[in-house]
Amino acid sequence: MFSAKARSTPVDRSWVVLFEMVASRRAGVAGGYLGPGARPRRHPSAQVAVNHGAEASRDGSYPAEFDRVEAAVDAGQTDLRALGFWRLLAGVKADQALATHWAEQAGRIDRKAFERGVRFRLPVWFGNLVLLVGIAAGVVAVAIALTTDSSHLAGWALVFAALDWSASFHTPAHWVVGRLIGMGFLAYYVHDLVPPVPGLKIDYESYLRTPPEARAWMHASGAIASKVGPFLALAFWPASRAPAWAAWVILGYGLLIVATDVFISTRKSDWKRFRREMRIARIQGATR
Repeated sequence: MFSAKARSTPVDRSWVVLFEMVASRRAGVAGGYLGPGARPRRHPSAQVAVNHGAEASRDGSYPAEFDRVEAAVDAGQTDLRALGFWRLLAGVKADQALATHWAEQAGRIDRKAFERGVRFRLPVWFGNLVLLVGIAAGVVAVAIALTTDSSHLAGWALVFAALDWSASFHTPAHWVVGRLIGMGFLAYYVHDLVPPVPGLKIDYESYLRTPPEARAWMHASGAIASKVGPFLALAFWPASRAPAWAAWVILGYGLLIVATDVFISTRKSDWKRFRREMRIARIQGATR
């Protein structure tokens, strides 16, 4: 799925970034810290319209473009893609100083559009609680599988735990890693209706202030956690009375969702975002 270089080198650097962000978060907020490499607002690079490929900024400066998008959102428009917001951010994110400088307004725009476009929202603490209950249900299922004398019940209990953990681990993993690196989150919402998939809305201001390598691993964390779930349940099979079919079902499901990551997620989901942020990290590194 990735080259050896893409798998190894960024990992080593990104974990350094993660620990540095966690260690410096408290002191950074108190001292007005704007992020690695950030420069004051009066710095020329934060004032001029630098075009790193964002089509939306071709005919105007960043201040004018951000103001235009925000005015449109205030007027009731919520389709940020149609407004050129994401193309504008593609240029801003190529320079961490610019990303940090425009983080506040970009985050404000994104939040307004989200809150006006998504009516059904749940507090982050409530969504996390629901998913923790889901994780606990998987623990209970494994306990049943390990203690029951019924082989069929043990088998179904392990299958349930595999499916349950695959779904329940995903979003909390994003939240845990995001909080460790200083990101905030706004709300839970229903990302897809069929099947219903919980989404966790990122506070985009904190997202832009976070180095791209750390952002990449926040995206990857959910995909990795959801793949751990089935194989964690499978690890309890030898100690249970579950029949062989249960192990094969769990293994098949685990391999299936790994395959979806390889063939689908790299083009439209978490691993696509991981690759995008790693690419931004390389662009930033090349211009330092």
